[in-house]
Amino acid sequence: MSDFEWGEPACPPHVRPLRERVSAFVRDRIVPHEDTFDSGGRRARDLTERLGRQARTEGLWGLALPRDLGGAGLSLLEYAHVAEAEGASDHGPAVLGGSALLDLVTLAGHDAYREQVADGRLSLCNAMTEPGTSGSDPALTTTRATREPDGSWTLRGGKWFVSGVAGAGLAAVLARTAGAPPDKNGLSVLLVSPSSPGFRVVRELPVLGAGGQWEIALDGVRVPADHLAGEEGEGLRVVARRVRLSRLLRCLRWLGQAERAFTLMCGRARDRRTATGRLADHQLVQQLVFDALLAIRTTRPLVFEAVARLDAGLDARTETGLAKVAAARMLRQVTDAAIQVHGAEGLGPDTALPRLFRTGRTAGILDGPDELHITATARRVLRDGPGRFGGSAEVALPEAAANERKAGDAGSGVSTGAHRERAEPPEPARRRH
Repeated sequence: MSDFEWGEPACPPHVRPLRERVSAFVRDRIVPHEDTFDSGGRRARDLTERLGRQARTEGLWGLALPRDLGGAGLSLLEYAHVAEAEGASDHGPAVLGGSALLDLVTLAGHDAYREQVADGRLSLCNAMTEPGTSGSDPALTTTRATREPDGSWTLRGGKWFVSGVAGAGLAAVLARTAGAPPDKNGLSVLLVSPSSPGFRVVRELPVLGAGGQWEIALDGVRVPADHLAGEEGEGLRVVARRVRLSRLLRCLRWLGQAERAFTLMCGRARDRRTATGRLADHQLVQQLVFDALLAIRTTRPLVFEAVARLDAGLDARTETGLAKVAAARMLRQVTDAAIQVHGAEGLGPDTALPRLFRTGRTAGILDGPDELHITATARRVLRDGPGRFGGSAEVALPEAAANERKAGDAGSGVSTGAHRERAEPPEPARRRH
């Protein structure tokens, strides 16, 4: 078998059965309940827990985790093929434990919490963005953590677009422990229990009709001294570690959702007849199908190249910027085309297309808006010269990875099982979560 399929690494034989089983689980167990998930609240949380237990029983939960934490021990590049299948539904990662990998990155150094995340007893929500400030510039953070005489912290401020706060056991809160805006060096991430006095849910913030995002207030919340993620003042590094991985996982999931929309579009074109024949026989419909397929096929290699570089411990910032923008645009294009082929039915509740289109529209904002990635990537290339950005052959060459590490642009690494991540200087990007 070739090592590559359509421009990206082929799914390894030992991963292929897992991908197929995950795909079937998402299709048969998760997709039929997407309306319940989207409604949020207790019913959605109970459903997530129930299906999560089924996934554990069938050996499909937490496949991204290392073996010593009960996972499959897959490398990031191997897991990428599974993540695409998980992401065919927006709710797949939460049910199947894919989100736990990101929580482990945030909790590096907190072994007790890591074990609880790995067995599904604990999940995190991330409180980064604040009302009234630019969500893409964490240097403007005003939420403040004040050190008390006993070493603990007192938090005051507010956050919004916090996902999953209702069922989270901990909130990772970006707060200012020194300095004032726009100082980037005085930020830290504190691990806060949502049950703490002063932690208040202000309101739910539906996103294009879907629940699950919240605004919170932090009114004098006390946080133990040892509840820092990373070191004091290293908040941007903690956020950057998670966001770099989160962006690529999102790209993989968007590929899965685009494939789902593309399948619906092709089925509609083949089956729907008009007075002049099948939709599939109309050239303008064929154009929509071609353009959607082209978008998927050209985006996937960009995403897998970025994953391969990150998995190899190489600088993947430029590749991630390209992949993030390409994947967001691709999902918007494919879902829009699928709706067009379905006509009015594509706007209603009888297909998944409105839900997939909603994800496509938010894709250009989540984990940093497209404009930020475009600007940062272009500046980096113009500063450093085109160099390696003209090709991707070195991703497959071990000696290239070794040479790049020797060049000295690799910082200290953070390892989550088989997933290696470089501590690169963080970029000013903030999650919309």
